[in-house]
Amino acid sequence: METRAMTPAAGFVGVNDLNTLYDMLEPLSIGPGWAKPTPSLWPSPKTDFRPAHWSYEDAKAALDVAGRLIDTKLAERRNLILANPFPGNTYATARTLIAAYQMVLPGERARSHRHTPNALRLIVDCEPGAHTIVDGVKLPMLPGDVLLTPNWRWHGHGNDSSRPAYWIDVLDAPLIQLLEPMFLEPHPDEYEPVATEATASPMRFAWEETKQKLSKLPPTPDAAYATSLPLGNPAMETIGLAVMELAPGIATRAHRTTVSSIYAVISGKGHSRIGDTTLHWRRGDVFVAPAWFMQSHQSDTGAVVLRVSDEPLLDKLKLVRTEDVDN
Repeated sequence: METRAMTPAAGFVGVNDLNTLYDMLEPLSIGPGWAKPTPSLWPSPKTDFRPAHWSYEDAKAALDVAGRLIDTKLAERRNLILANPFPGNTYATARTLIAAYQMVLPGERARSHRHTPNALRLIVDCEPGAHTIVDGVKLPMLPGDVLLTPNWRWHGHGNDSSRPAYWIDVLDAPLIQLLEPMFLEPHPDEYEPVATEATASPMRFAWEETKQKLSKLPPTPDAAYATSLPLGNPAMETIGLAVMELAPGIATRAHRTTVSSIYAVISGKGHSRIGDTTLHWRRGDVFVAPAWFMQSHQSDTGAVVLRVSDEPLLDKLKLVRTEDVDN
């Protein structure tokens, strides 16, 4: 027989001062909304996340050291997490996304697993022979390629070349942690068997093809995201991908948006104004523009940058808002 927890409702009769009311509410886990020190609603977005930049040169040097000290038997992945530098944060790069640098040594294999977060990787440096296996399909990895491992797809990596392979991972793991349906499962065979090999796949955006498509786009150098080529439509449910080509000397339109974006530099160098911060970047670097910070990007010599964002998620929820701001 079910019993209902009894509450001291009768005790509220006759209460005629706020302090007594507050004292009675506390053990009931009920809070007076009018007395909160900060409101639960506010007129425009605010965030703890900051504009930030990470150097590939530094990360590569650190991964080379890790390659001598950490092997794939000791770690599921040899990676370096790019945690946004605000007090107390040790994980997320942006509110819904995390980026990391990863390296696989020659002759090494990273164990196969699957998880509920969506993931992708931008290949920075490697030789032919580096590969990923997604649901039994072995796909090559070459510099500039973008490879996908969507929600609950088996995936593992290997390197049959004579040089280390380096890439940038981005996952929506912070979003999945917030929503709570986080699952991770190791492959029962440890390394997923290869059923077939392919160069063309919905899981791979080859750099050579991306370059050709970019060259055929009408240039929009002063648009918010310069000349921009979406990868997929979108490629994943919660993560948007687009390759931006910055024309020499032309700044993109300054704007702010509710979308959070992580940028990874495919080629070239330049700088970005994000809020009150100017970030200088070059090939292989990563930087982040949190939601509702003004942003504008420029390269004196031209550059190509991958933009990874939570735009598809916000679009589904009708939460995308973008506005131009004065430079």
